[in-house]
Amino acid sequence: MSTGKPMSGGVVEGVDFDRWAVILCKPDAVARGLTSRILEMVSSAGFTVTDRMDVIAEPWQAHVAYRDMLADTGRDTRVLPAYIDAAYTGQPVTLALAHGEPGIHARLRQLIGHTDPTRAASGTIRGDLGKDSLTVAQAERRLVRNLVHASDDPDAARREYGTWYGPGRRLQITDFDRCSVVLCKPDAVARGLVDAVLDRITAAGARIANRIDVTVQPWQAHVHYWDLLVDADWFPDRDIPACLDDAYAGKQVTIALAHGEPGIHGRLRQLIGHFDPTKAAAGTIRGDLGNDSLTAALGQKRLVHNLVHTSDDPDAARRDFGTWYGARRRVLLTAPSAGVPPQTTRTHR
Repeated sequence: MSTGKPMSGGVVEGVDFDRWAVILCKPDAVARGLTSRILEMVSSAGFTVTDRMDVIAEPWQAHVAYRDMLADTGRDTRVLPAYIDAAYTGQPVTLALAHGEPGIHARLRQLIGHTDPTRAASGTIRGDLGKDSLTVAQAERRLVRNLVHASDDPDAARREYGTWYGPGRRLQITDFDRCSVVLCKPDAVARGLVDAVLDRITAAGARIANRIDVTVQPWQAHVHYWDLLVDADWFPDRDIPACLDDAYAGKQVTIALAHGEPGIHGRLRQLIGHFDPTKAAAGTIRGDLGNDSLTAALGQKRLVHNLVHTSDDPDAARRDFGTWYGARRRVLLTAPSAGVPPQTTRTHR
């Protein structure tokens, strides 16, 4: 008799996990600043990489990720849970989805290389980038630091999607006085400046988490820029709805959360600088990295390209969060068509 309970790992229906794998860039990869390089190596190997997301690992996620080791009756598990908790709990990791042909899981495992970086072949991720060894890890009584994991098979991909992306995992937002939404705009993505922008925010003392890549739906741009639409009479020379759709709809952006102390919104607005990059002070993100001007934008009847937005205040942060992180994520696993950028619009779980 059916109990109504879904099958183990049944977090989504109708998804071909034969073609999908979850990529986990482990805490040591994040700490060494290697996540972008690792994902570039995966992409260069012929896989489509989407849905990058930064996560602060919870204990249960690490336990589920290492369930086979923890449940192995042939392994001494008296200290293993402590090793796992020490390595993961409260630590930042980066997730992404890799899409390819059937057999993707075995090919990714080959690309990653041997568990022990000292035994991983040249040309593999662990062989080229690893600097730890199983011998040292055992002597120091900890897990080996080997940078990255990819799903072993379709069943593992289904389980890992549920563990890291899937239903029930909530973003840890409790106080919008201390949290701002960072929007790296389409021009920042197109110019490859997302990491530089987020690094500048981190250097200013904020903690970046929950980074995700989004393909913008028109409604998100309309909600985000509601004030421009309501005050469109101030812009008689431009069709504001058309400008927004042209600048954002179907374009790639990157979203992240910046955590800090109360007052973070004002500090970040100072850091990003004047909306016209030509008027932004040196030392600000727009002043140092911007290459557009309001004059050029007006002449071309478009929005100015100014790289980044951060929430104006706590109320705006709450609205920005709802706009960009939204409701459930089932759409994320729609397989990208050949030659067509994958639709990865994110919504709040």
